[in-house]
Amino acid sequence: MSVRERIEAKLSEAFSPERLAVIDESASHAGHQPDVTGTGETHMRVRIVADGFSGLSRLARHRAVNAVLQGELDAGLHALAIEAAAPGEATRW
Repeated sequence: MSVRERIEAKLSEAFSPERLAVIDESASHAGHQPDVTGTGETHMRVRIVADGFSGLSRLARHRAVNAVLQGELDAGLHALAIEAAAPGEATRW
């Protein structure tokens, strides 16, 4: 299972999202550091809309997503961009 697939599975289980997209942005970060080649699923963007984010601040939403994905971060996920919203909130994505 790829990193993207594991992230999707973990977030789906934890939040039962209305909408979820996990985007591999690793290629756009190639060469930023000597060991970043852009091929290893090291930089991901998560876009998630879920009821569980209702009433939470942006920081609390990010902390919730980071907590679910801590194992991926510990295993080598270098960067995680998070765009989290509750249903009905305006999103630009």
